[in-house]
Amino acid sequence: MRTSILMLVVAVGLGLAAATTAAGSTALTGPGTIRITDTAVKHIHVDSTRPGHAGDMDFYRQRLFNKRITANPLGHSDITCIDTGTGSMNCSGTYFLPKGKLMVGGVIASRLFYELAVIGGTGIYDNARGTLTATYLGGSPAKEFLLFRLTI
Repeated sequence: MRTSILMLVVAVGLGLAAATTAAGSTALTGPGTIRITDTAVKHIHVDSTRPGHAGDMDFYRQRLFNKRITANPLGHSDITCIDTGTGSMNCSGTYFLPKGKLMVGGVIASRLFYELAVIGGTGIYDNARGTLTATYLGGSPAKEFLLFRLTI
């Protein structure tokens, strides 16, 4: 009986220590990765004065998922791309995650596979830098695998 009570007290103490440590953390303290998927919600294409040329704009909204944690979306992203007229697009975007936002930007040649720089963040991602690698998974609506490699 005493052993059971002692084990319960130790378990509760460890739980409180973990909760206090997690609650006190306001920013990442070291490198990390985030592996999630996105699903397209909306795509808007705006033609410039000459369709298919520099200045065309694309706006994307995606829901973000980690189905190993929950079947519900954990956030969303908004991405804006401008056609450079060279076969590439200059894109910037914000990923809205439960504990903050990650901002990305760079030039991509194809939405099938691309890499963007993580240029900052808010909340737990304050001062984050790194890369976002996106891989097209197909489907309708379109899905991507996203790998954020973050440094502080």
